[in-house]
Amino acid sequence: MSDIRHIEFTRIDEGLVERASAVIQLADTHNKTIVTAESCTGGLLATVLSDAPGAGTRLQGGFVTYTKKQKSAALGISPELLERAGAVCPTVTHAMTLGALAASTADIAVAITGVAGPAKDEDGNPIGYVCIAAATRDGDLLSVERHFGDIGRGAVRYRAVVEALALLGRAIKGD
Repeated sequence: MSDIRHIEFTRIDEGLVERASAVIQLADTHNKTIVTAESCTGGLLATVLSDAPGAGTRLQGGFVTYTKKQKSAALGISPELLERAGAVCPTVTHAMTLGALAASTADIAVAITGVAGPAKDEDGNPIGYVCIAAATRDGDLLSVERHFGDIGRGAVRYRAVVEALALLGRAIKGD
C-alpha cells in the first residue's frame, strides 16, 4: 500500500468553481458551447466547468489525453508532430484544440498540456511548464505559455486551470 502522505492532489475550491461559473455564464450570454482537451490537468478543467450552473447546455464534453499515443488516437495529432515537437509546446496545444473541435460539436475548444511533476517529462520539459490554447470554429486562436516552476503537482494543475478559464473567457468574448 502506498503512503498517502506522498500523494499530491488538486483541491477544487469555491474560488475555482466561481471562476468556472463566470465562464459558463459568459458562454451562455454569447450562445457558445465548449469542449476541453486536457493532459496534465487530467480532466480537472472539465470537472470545474461541469460544477457550474448551466454547464449542461454549454459544456459539450472533454478529452483527457495523457500520453502522446492517446493525443494521436483521440485528437488526431500526428505522431510525427509529437515526436518532433514533444507533447508540451504551443504547436501541440493548438493541435489539441483543433482535434477537439473536429471530434465535437462545440464552438470553442480549450486545451492544456504541461508538466505537473514530480519530474521532467520524457522530452526534458521542466516541472511547471504549461501550454494552454483556445480555438474557435471561426479560426481564432489564443495561447499562453506559463512557467510556474516546481511549486508542487497540485499547485501547477490548479494554476493551469485558472489560466485556462481566463483564456477561455477571452476566446468566448472574441478578445
